[in-house]
Amino acid sequence: MNTTVSPPRQRPAPSRAKPLAQFTLAGIVVYVAIDILLAFLRPSYSLIYNAESDYGRGPWYWVMDINFLLRCALSLAIAGALYRVLRPEGGTRGGLYLLVTWAICSGLLAFFADDIEGTPQHGSGVVHLVLAFIAFTCITIGLIMISASMMSDPAWRPVAPVLLGISIAGAIAYLLQGAALRHHHAPGGLYERIFLGLELLWIAIAAVAIARRTPETNPE
Repeated sequence: MNTTVSPPRQRPAPSRAKPLAQFTLAGIVVYVAIDILLAFLRPSYSLIYNAESDYGRGPWYWVMDINFLLRCALSLAIAGALYRVLRPEGGTRGGLYLLVTWAICSGLLAFFADDIEGTPQHGSGVVHLVLAFIAFTCITIGLIMISASMMSDPAWRPVAPVLLGISIAGAIAYLLQGAALRHHHAPGGLYERIFLGLELLWIAIAAVAIARRTPETNPE
C-alpha cells in the first residue's frame, strides 16, 4: 500500500511580491497626482462637499475613469503581493478576498457615472452608489482583518500596529461618511477624501514593507 504523502503546497516565491509592491507604490503616486489634477481641471467642485466620483460626470470625466481603473489595478497588485508574503490564515484569507472585491468594484465604477447631489437619480448613478458602498465596506473590514492577522506574524510585528491603527482610523472615516449622508451640506466630500487617503496610506505602507524586505526575511 502506497502511503506517500504529498508535500504541502509551497507559497509563491517572495521575490515575486516585490515588483507587485513597486507597481502599487507607483500607482498610488499617479492616482494622487490625477486627483490633484482634477481639482484644478474642475475648480467649481468643492473638495469638502463634492464626492470624488463627481469628477466622473461632465468635462474630463475620462480622467476620473482612468483613476478608478488605476485604483483597481494597484489594489489587485497589493493583494497579490500580500498573498505571497502573509501566512494563509483565516483572517488573512478573508481580508484578501475583501481587498480584491474592493479592487473589482473600484474598477467597475468607471463604467457607471454617479449622480451629483441635488440632481435626478439615474440607473447609472444608483449602480455607482451600490458599487461604492460595497467597495468601501469591503476595504474597511478587509484591512482591519489583515492588520489583526499581521499582529501575530513576527515578520510584520514592527509595522502591524501602525497598519492596524490606520485601518481603525479608516473605519471611523467610513462611519463619518455614513453620518454625512443624513445631513444636507455635510462635509461628505472631505470625509470621503480622508477615508480614501487612509486606505491608500495603509496600502502604501504595506507595499513599502514588502518592497524593502530581503528574501530571507519573508515568510515562506
